[in-house]
Amino acid sequence: MMNSPAPITRREYLARNAMGVGGMALASLLAKDKLLATPSVKPVPAHSFDARARAPQSAPRARAMISLFMHGGPAHMDLTDPKPELTKRSGEEYGGDVQFSFVKRASKALMGSPWKFRKHGQCGTEISELLPNIAGIVDDICLIRSMHTGFNGHEVSIRYWHAGIPAVTGRPTMGSWLTYALGSEADNLPAYMVLSDPGGHPVDGVHNWSNGWMPPLFRGTVLRPKEPRILNLTPPAHLRGELQRQNLSFLRSLNERHLAANPGEADLEARIESYELAARMQTSATEALDISDESAATKKLYGIDEKATQEYGTRCLIARRLVERGVRFVQLFLGGQPWDNHSSIRTSLPGVCARTDKPAAALVMDLKQRGLLDTTIVHWGGEIGRLPVTENHGASEKAGRDHNGQGFSCWLAGGGFKGGMTFGQTDEFGHKAVIDKVTPNDYQATVLRQFGLDHSELKFRYNGQEKTLTDQRSCRVVREILEA
Repeated sequence: MMNSPAPITRREYLARNAMGVGGMALASLLAKDKLLATPSVKPVPAHSFDARARAPQSAPRARAMISLFMHGGPAHMDLTDPKPELTKRSGEEYGGDVQFSFVKRASKALMGSPWKFRKHGQCGTEISELLPNIAGIVDDICLIRSMHTGFNGHEVSIRYWHAGIPAVTGRPTMGSWLTYALGSEADNLPAYMVLSDPGGHPVDGVHNWSNGWMPPLFRGTVLRPKEPRILNLTPPAHLRGELQRQNLSFLRSLNERHLAANPGEADLEARIESYELAARMQTSATEALDISDESAATKKLYGIDEKATQEYGTRCLIARRLVERGVRFVQLFLGGQPWDNHSSIRTSLPGVCARTDKPAAALVMDLKQRGLLDTTIVHWGGEIGRLPVTENHGASEKAGRDHNGQGFSCWLAGGGFKGGMTFGQTDEFGHKAVIDKVTPNDYQATVLRQFGLDHSELKFRYNGQEKTLTDQRSCRVVREILEA
């Protein structure tokens, strides 16, 4: 008499039968997360795929970062980079070569800024009257006036900024690289969080916070722009308490047994970690996103008591609360591209400045007074700038500025960046970066360095190749803007 086959568990049965219910459920789950078409050569991690805090390659100056991304291309010659010669020669024809995005409305007539600049702070940095609050923190910021992508389009430059390569989609963003390398200091919150806008996603949508070919654990977790900021965070009443704890404990034991029997399932490992994190977030996320216990003075600082700044100020305050609780990387975006001032710049530019100026400055001041600015990098800037010539719509009040990726501004504060300084220059009209040009790859290499990471050594193996954020492109750490 033949012996009966050794019994197998339900999980083992499902694992052996790819077309079973369990296999289809897993396929559905992975397809939803765009993980079904796994490469034949799986990524080889330098560590397990989880959110636990990890030591950097060298001593870091920064532990967290908040990026205030200004989609559309702020007009630097109207905000952060005064050009007296441009103002003097306003209306004259520009003699240089210009690359236009909208040729039918193109003009080579120079357009001086209609707004006044003056010096601020002990450093004497000149800032436009449109940014009175950022002008008040110039001693704490490093203003780079020589940013350069070399591309005038939005998407091509956005992808360069976030993921290291112009135009290319499907790559991990800098937030993904940071959380892959360092994890999170928050046990109960995602390492990488995105605060979205009530007006919708920014231009290029999810590419702004994509995990690319990294596991989904390293994708930015998007918070809703209104309450509840995370849907379904609280379990139904009948599943709360001890019953939920038992269910999660049992699930974890099954997952650990399955992973032990199937080493190298990196995508599944990361997905299991993200599910368990979601359970842990039920209490921590609710508390972190609730600003009701903040003082009236703090809310006033961020402009939460004013209609124009209430929404963006609330998100900036939440960003501070998140990094205060150990979140590694936070991004704030604006819906669409409100800095894309092709027309009526005399009204459209003051409007977006009024919405963002006070909250952005408040974030730096608040971090500083809490002792967090030394270890938190704050970034402000867009993917491109604007041209010094008029985009002609007929009537002068309808004039705007076309795209310009040849020279523009951004600023950084905290995390070991030198405050009270300007770096680099554009030409006398603000068209092209001419001194100390800084590319997005230079920016990425410099930020990673402040986290104790070498951009050329931080690698992820994909399709048999060692990938980096800058992908070995020619770039440098801009040491001139860093504290000793």
